[in-house]
Amino acid sequence: MASNFSGLSTALTALTANRRALDVAAQNIANANTPGYSRQRADLVSLGGTAVPALWSAYRGPGDGVMVADISRLRDAFLDARNHSERAASGYLNNEHQLYGQLEQLVSEPGDQGLQAQLADMWGAWEDVGNNPGDLATRNALLRQAATTANSLNSRHNGLDTLFTATRDQLEALTADVNATGAQIAHLNQAVVRASGAGVSANELADQRDQLVLHLADLTGARALRQDNGAVDVLLGGAALVSGQTVRNLTVTGARALDNQASSPVGLQWQDTGTPAILPSGQVSSVLHSLTTTVPYYSAQLDQIAATLANSVNTQHGAGYDLSGTAGGPFFTGSTAGAIRVAITDPALVAAASTPGASRDGGNADAMAGLVSLPGGADLTYRQLVANLGVITASVNQRAAVQASLSETAAAGVAAVSGVSLDEEMTNMLMYQRGYEAAARVVSTVDSMLGTLINMI
Repeated sequence: MASNFSGLSTALTALTANRRALDVAAQNIANANTPGYSRQRADLVSLGGTAVPALWSAYRGPGDGVMVADISRLRDAFLDARNHSERAASGYLNNEHQLYGQLEQLVSEPGDQGLQAQLADMWGAWEDVGNNPGDLATRNALLRQAATTANSLNSRHNGLDTLFTATRDQLEALTADVNATGAQIAHLNQAVVRASGAGVSANELADQRDQLVLHLADLTGARALRQDNGAVDVLLGGAALVSGQTVRNLTVTGARALDNQASSPVGLQWQDTGTPAILPSGQVSSVLHSLTTTVPYYSAQLDQIAATLANSVNTQHGAGYDLSGTAGGPFFTGSTAGAIRVAITDPALVAAASTPGASRDGGNADAMAGLVSLPGGADLTYRQLVANLGVITASVNQRAAVQASLSETAAAGVAAVSGVSLDEEMTNMLMYQRGYEAAARVVSTVDSMLGTLINMI
């Protein structure tokens, strides 16, 4: 049989539950602008009577009130996974966008300082020599312009080497960031598991951990798996970076200079096993691709242009004769963009003539000028390189812009579920306030009834 004091007990549970729910609403409002904070909710459950009555007795009351069963974080695993995936793709394309922007600045086309203009000036200088083969000043101008063209190739090779070194340093810094972030996640896993085991709310700790997991997804395309004990495992290409309270580290290997990349390719390995780490996406994946593929590719293209230029000019130069009637020697030395130089310092040694002993013959110089349209020559190869670079850059920029929009949409989906709405929290506050006031009214009413009963006795 229900006690006359059961009403007080029921009202007390209502007071306690509504007060805790008000505390949760206050916590949400206080963190409305906190990055990474997940909205919390007090889960209220009713308390029923005893399910196994004692012998000769039965509970006939309506229930024993209410309690807060849990304070849950409002998260959607599907939306979180999608946000991680979109952020990883965005991190990859943003780095690609920056890289190709640097490559375009390095090429500097079109423009007066570009290699295309300098090649055109060099062929024009050969034409000038053909028109006035006996003029040493014209020959000197040719040598200066040829040296400028060679220096331009040298400069672009050095620029690619500098870009490679800076990107290699960036990879080192990002890898250190990945290792440090993994260690923090493992530490928070330990704290979350302990708090959950002790019955203490670990929501704020879980929020901090989710922000770190999102950062790892941005860097590496990492995937998170939640465990039953509250811990989170982080996987990179199927291999565990963080497993509960254990973390593994990555290390960078390979060349530190562009010229050594072919013999010692840059790589990313697991420190404990030495096996290659597979990064499906993210900023680090793009940086690694830049070091192993993109920058070496454009370096090889410039080397090919330098070799083509040197071979074609040297071949044609050897077919002519200088002012003394001697057959022309090599005009360029070196066969790479970093090594090509003008081999001639004496303008009289320029083999402008097509026949020996004809100082006023500029036939070979005219033939040299005609190399501008040589199929597969340096000019046409370089133009194709610049055109391809422009097409790829435009494509990367467009893809990065589209991906940025997709990332914003995914983040908005997470915010719609986990973000704090001040209007909603104000409504909740009023609801819990009214519940608290009603429970207090019950206490006051039961107290008055009991006072009347005691006075009668």
